Amino acid sequence: MTPLTGGEAVVRALSAHGTDLAFGIPGTHNLEIYRHLGRYGIRHVTPRHEQGAGYAADGYARTTGRPGVAITTTGPALLNIAASVGQAYSDSVPLLVVSPGMPLRHPRQPIGLLHEMPSQTEAFRHIAAVSHRVSSVAEIGPAVARAFTLFRTERPRPVHIEIPLDLLETPEPVGEVRLAPPTVSAGPAPDALREAAAALSSARRPALVLGGGARAGGAACLSLAERLGAPVVTTANGKAVVPESHPLSLGVALHSPSVQKWLADCDVLLAVGTELAESDLWSGPPRLNGTLIRVDLDPAQMYAGVPADIALVGDAGVVLSLLLPAVGQRQGGFPPASEDDTASTAAELRGERDTETAERDARWRPFLTAIRSVLAPDAVITSDSAQCCYYGALPHLPVDPPGRYLHPTGFGTLGYALPAAVGAKAAFPDRQVVALSGDGGFQFSVQELATAAQLRLPLPVIVFDNGGYGEIRDEMAARGDEPTGVDLSSVNLAALARAYGGHGTQVTTPDQLGSALREALTAPGPTVITVPEEADH
Repeated sequence: MTPLTGGEAVVRALSAHGTDLAFGIPGTHNLEIYRHLGRYGIRHVTPRHEQGAGYAADGYARTTGRPGVAITTTGPALLNIAASVGQAYSDSVPLLVVSPGMPLRHPRQPIGLLHEMPSQTEAFRHIAAVSHRVSSVAEIGPAVARAFTLFRTERPRPVHIEIPLDLLETPEPVGEVRLAPPTVSAGPAPDALREAAAALSSARRPALVLGGGARAGGAACLSLAERLGAPVVTTANGKAVVPESHPLSLGVALHSPSVQKWLADCDVLLAVGTELAESDLWSGPPRLNGTLIRVDLDPAQMYAGVPADIALVGDAGVVLSLLLPAVGQRQGGFPPASEDDTASTAAELRGERDTETAERDARWRPFLTAIRSVLAPDAVITSDSAQCCYYGALPHLPVDPPGRYLHPTGFGTLGYALPAAVGAKAAFPDRQVVALSGDGGFQFSVQELATAAQLRLPLPVIVFDNGGYGEIRDEMAARGDEPTGVDLSSVNLAALARAYGGHGTQVTTPDQLGSALREALTAPGPTVITVPEEADH
């Protein structure tokens, strides 16, 4: 037994579980945590707002596949990170938030302590998967181990661990650090696996729908699609699970009326790691007439939204590794579609998808083509909840593995792109990382330019400037309402970037954007590149 303060106990536990980088802001109540970070080999990035710390840890988690760690102090700091915790919950991101809390024997009646609030854990129980207040220093190690166990064995969602102030500073005897035990992912029920394989083998019009939960089985998904001759459509979080340059890929098109009509006509649909939710479809539950096979780590998804006809519960990588060899050549006395025929069907669907929105999306597509022509295949692209991203980049900026595209889908927060890019770039300094945003969302977290400038890592930030909240402006106009509160006064964002210690420029053509992006990818610190609404397409 070794005496450790609560601050050292939590840092020791994080280090033992492989944490090499944490995001957060030091405060009066968390200094004992910060005291030990360097000793245990944990690097630290200081965003300029706790919400930025949460998004940066989220970006780190999505790009590395390892849990992102954020450290806050009490009260307002913890509440500041709440929006990013909600986003991580919605998008199934393993995010661990560590904070101090009021002392163990703090009375229920408020007594006016600094940052005092009735209950931090009660607040976070409603937005995180778990909010755990420890009651001894010895409990800290198991609490961290539990969090990492949950990340590995259940649908990954954020966890909050609160350490009372008096435990942070008080040494108590503790034993060896507790580690999350090795786990073996269970496969689906054998009968369900056989039923799914038979349905897919005999399908005449099969289709694959892939969400973020399919990422561990991306290679198997592609092999299965090729074996079946099945077009593949993804959600926003499933973007680049399979190569979007592949002839069978429809890209992020689950919201397309043409694609939804095609799905309704498919006789077997394999949905992997997706909720099939309104945030994916931009409408209510889809009308499906065929057999729905769902693969998901979360058993609750089997009857949520669109209930599964065949339920395969388990990690996508494990399930698909078992399903792929069980699916034979199509049966049923008919010849399978030729590769050319299937690719033609996918090409026709891509064309129909693009025709539906050609007029709306024309403003972004040439600029997105310019961006794609510059970026390396493994580039990481982060985006905001902005028109240029969900109308533009999601369907029209193709990404292949090992590239990544990070988007705040279900919760739909603004201000995600820049801090998430900081987190991704901190994780992979030698990899290209680019943030895409609109001027409205960008200003939610514009202060993180200072973080990027301090890191001195090349980080282009491309901002499509439509003078405010364009989506809400359009919705008001569609209702016949007078636009109110959606037009923002012009800000020289390029000059603001320079004031923060970065670089900035404005472009008006795709060629100019390509040139500016090439330069930004090698310039130290962030470069804000603005594209005004009236730019030449």
